[in-house]
Amino acid sequence: MNFEFGVYSLGERFPDANGHALPAQERIENIIQMAKWADEAGLDVFGVGEHHRLDFVTSSYTMILAAIARETKNIKLASSLSVISTADPVRVYEDFATLDLLSGGRTEIILGRGLYLESFSLFGVSLDNYDKLFEEKLRLFMKLQEKEVVNWHGEFRPPLRDAQIAPRPVQSKIPMWIGVGGTPGSAIRAGKFGLNMALGLLAGAPERVSHLTKLYWQAANEAGHDLSKLKVSVTGHSYLADSGEQAIREFAPCYNQYMAYGLKDRGMPFYPISAEQMMPQRAANEILAVGSAEELAEKILYQHELIWSLTLHGAI
Repeated sequence: MNFEFGVYSLGERFPDANGHALPAQERIENIIQMAKWADEAGLDVFGVGEHHRLDFVTSSYTMILAAIARETKNIKLASSLSVISTADPVRVYEDFATLDLLSGGRTEIILGRGLYLESFSLFGVSLDNYDKLFEEKLRLFMKLQEKEVVNWHGEFRPPLRDAQIAPRPVQSKIPMWIGVGGTPGSAIRAGKFGLNMALGLLAGAPERVSHLTKLYWQAANEAGHDLSKLKVSVTGHSYLADSGEQAIREFAPCYNQYMAYGLKDRGMPFYPISAEQMMPQRAANEILAVGSAEELAEKILYQHELIWSLTLHGAI
């Protein structure tokens, strides 16, 4: 088995139960320090996600990753994720190629449409072309990986004529992932294009989303891609403590505060979950990665068997 472990930060600075939120500068420093600890601990990847809101600090997420690049030595640096639909793929590629040079070839990128939609109005992009826009910009980014001088014509961006795409990264290609929440079409697209798939899973049973991985492997296989070179990741909330009970009791209040704030902002109700109600989430067949080290190891092995090994073999 070849596992990689890492930590992602979306850079949120939601208020606590007393209504206090960290100043933006302090929150950014915390993210950089967290990345340094992850690197020193030997974790494989650290990611920062893109958001354009007052309760996040990661609108210029590549600058934060660049600061982390100079403070770390080995850990891979990734976006989690880059909202390519509302960005210029050329600019995004240039930023990540530069980050790859700064980090000595440790850069990866997760591209997606994002959970929040604030960047669409902010950058004057219409939601009417939500899906077509994402696919066109994704295709352009993939083309930028292939050649230093690019000719391209599309529907939503001015054409490129003998455009010099610089700088070029240390790596021959920046490893690419497609971020997938729960949409089958997104999983199929990632497989069809032969890109890695990053699943964002927050709660429930892994069986509920295993069909997405099966669709991904099937699409990749039908498109003729080498499945042995593709990866699938699972990302979600995690908290470890010496015992499973301790982890739940310490995590539950923070989880309730976080979810209540996030869902209220989206006009959705949230009903607090007590620590006792959350205790069953420690089971191996539950996605929420909260518990003791032994319990989390069981979850990882369970998900690997369910989502990767069995699904891959069943798909082909």
